[in-house]
Amino acid sequence: MKEILIRSCSGLVYILLLLISLQFEHALIVLFFVFGLICMGEFIKLIQLKSYIPYVIFIVLYLAFGYWKFVMEEHQGLQEAIQILLVITIFVELFLIKDLFSRKKTALFSSKQFIITTFYISSAFIFLILIANYQQPYNSNILLGSFILVWVNDTFAFLVGKNLGKQKLFEKISPKKTVEGFLGGLFFSCIASYFIATFTETLNFTSWLILAIVVSVFGTLGDLIESKFKRQADVKDSGIIMPGHGGLLDRLDSIIFAAPFIYLFLRIIHYVS
Repeated sequence: MKEILIRSCSGLVYILLLLISLQFEHALIVLFFVFGLICMGEFIKLIQLKSYIPYVIFIVLYLAFGYWKFVMEEHQGLQEAIQILLVITIFVELFLIKDLFSRKKTALFSSKQFIITTFYISSAFIFLILIANYQQPYNSNILLGSFILVWVNDTFAFLVGKNLGKQKLFEKISPKKTVEGFLGGLFFSCIASYFIATFTETLNFTSWLILAIVVSVFGTLGDLIESKFKRQADVKDSGIIMPGHGGLLDRLDSIIFAAPFIYLFLRIIHYVS
């Protein structure tokens, strides 16, 4: 009972911080800056990288993209820089997906460690900010909807998997995940997309439905990829900052991995509409 109470309280604090910060652009930038530093610390510990360079890279990239429009009078060069970052980030994440299907341990030589920390952790928080700024003036409802889709997917994947799950999804990496759980999370995320489209008045239902699929698929892959890193490090959680939950990276792994793909989809519908 005590453990459930602690878990509920720490989870509630995390959700309240996020919901309040989403209302104010500068507050959200500061919150994700802090979250990014914490996740970076947890991740470099997982991959046993003893260097402060990833922190420096994160700070430089995050502040550059996060405050570009506030510092620069013109946005010249911003879209080009975002596109370059997006392409590299997606390529790196595709390679992480490839490693997920390999039975061998993910090779973590020094140059690869810096590439992963830059384009898996650092760039993810940049794209979270960019998603929140997709609609001008600032409107964080698309980002909020994306988080809701992650929460719905995780919740129902757990409930369906626990009660109906039989076929393992990636048994060697995450024994508790099942195909039935994944499909259950996807199904209820698709249902949630209708209500998000109705109440947020941001994108149409078709767009939110596709986003539900994107979030469920890539969010699940992100969870599995982080699980593989934890398994290689022989730890249960990425950290201890959230009592009852583990590390902050454990809570954000899905949205972190899905963020570049969410932003890519938003850019696509912007150009075709």
